[in-house]
Amino acid sequence: MKEPPAASGPEVVAEPLAYRAPMRSRDDAVPDGAGAERGLTRGLVGMGGRLERVPSSPAEALSAVDARWGERAARRLERFVALPEGTFVWTRDGDGLLWLGRLDGSWWYDGSAEAAAVDLVHVRSCVWLPAPVAPAVAPAAVTATFARGGRNGQRIGTPGAGAATAAVWERIVGG
Repeated sequence: MKEPPAASGPEVVAEPLAYRAPMRSRDDAVPDGAGAERGLTRGLVGMGGRLERVPSSPAEALSAVDARWGERAARRLERFVALPEGTFVWTRDGDGLLWLGRLDGSWWYDGSAEAAAVDLVHVRSCVWLPAPVAPAVAPAAVTATFARGGRNGQRIGTPGAGAATAAVWERIVGG
């Protein structure tokens, strides 16, 4: 007689990813908020790291960033490139208001003069909410990660941050 299949237990559902994307250049000559303003108005999210030539692929970009900006910058770009579409991203504009978006495309290098001026050249398409998220609505983990400061994009790893972010999105967009 055949034995019944082993019980697999409850299905584990991965929490949605929430990512902090300050879009602030490491070049102090670029005004704070300039990269975020460009990203919000153009439907982009991204990071800096200007290159002398427009790379044709993520691998070429990673190699060029490593050569020009170092291994740490290349690793940051690699993580950004690898984020799955649909990842939630948070940024702050020049007034400090929080904006929520979702990745809607893969990496590309924006070689325009406008992108170079604000050092927002490694970009992905992003669907941003039409208005900033009220501070009382933003998850505490999001507020805390921006309060720490910094210019790096990073996963907001506090347990529940992704689910709380998805709930904000669903409340405003409806899914």
